Amino acid sequence: MFTAMPFLWAITTSFKDVNAVQGHVTYVPWLEFEPTLEAWRQIFGGAGGVNLVGPFVNSLIITVCASAIAIVLGALAAYGLSRFRYRIGPAKNKDIVFFFVSQRIMPPVVLVIPFFFLLQMPGLLDTRLGLIIVTVALLLPIAVWVMVDFFDNIPREIDEMAMLEGCTPMQAFLRAIVPNSAPGLTVAAMFCAVFGWNDFFFAFRLTFTQVQTLPQAVVALNSSIPPWWTLSAAALFGIIPLLVLAVLVERYLSKGNLAGAVR
Repeated sequence: MFTAMPFLWAITTSFKDVNAVQGHVTYVPWLEFEPTLEAWRQIFGGAGGVNLVGPFVNSLIITVCASAIAIVLGALAAYGLSRFRYRIGPAKNKDIVFFFVSQRIMPPVVLVIPFFFLLQMPGLLDTRLGLIIVTVALLLPIAVWVMVDFFDNIPREIDEMAMLEGCTPMQAFLRAIVPNSAPGLTVAAMFCAVFGWNDFFFAFRLTFTQVQTLPQAVVALNSSIPPWWTLSAAALFGIIPLLVLAVLVERYLSKGNLAGAVR
């Protein structure tokens, strides 16, 4: 109930008008209030509303591209850290993995100024490409962290058998390891999609007028008198893609969570 009640409140509120919202709290349509689609019309460019389709497309492109790049680079880095031994001064493999994870520990406000100047020099501020580059940097530690642990649970004998058959380490990775790591890749991709889709701070600070993501657009709907019906519809519109993705990959998420539990 603690998890479901906010969703129930948002769903019912998105089908109310201003009079129903300002009255006493109601949940049952047709019995306690007359439902209307006015809030949903407003988020798609109806009278007095704002069109969220453009920000939705921007968020979709940025999240998909950044997640795909982060998964590819993260899987390669994680495989190398899982199968080979590195040493950079006193730092070994575990220290390198911790370095990746530590990038998520730093407060975003520490990173936004360097990112701003790095994007300003090549003219990538307020562009999709600029946000994709920044988002990849934010998602890569997540992909490496998840995939290193998963690759560690895949027997090394699989790699050795593939290389005995004439595969190079890269061919062994692509032909033998990747097909057996679909659950882990799915878990990493889900994490990347969630963090990439929900990012607000960097999109807010690194874009101005040309590019607006969905979290920015939803926040922009707020005012001195919050239009709760429109905000509820916009919030539900924003989480629908993640809900659909979670339903589609649920069986892989279950396998990924149990990977390594049974030998």
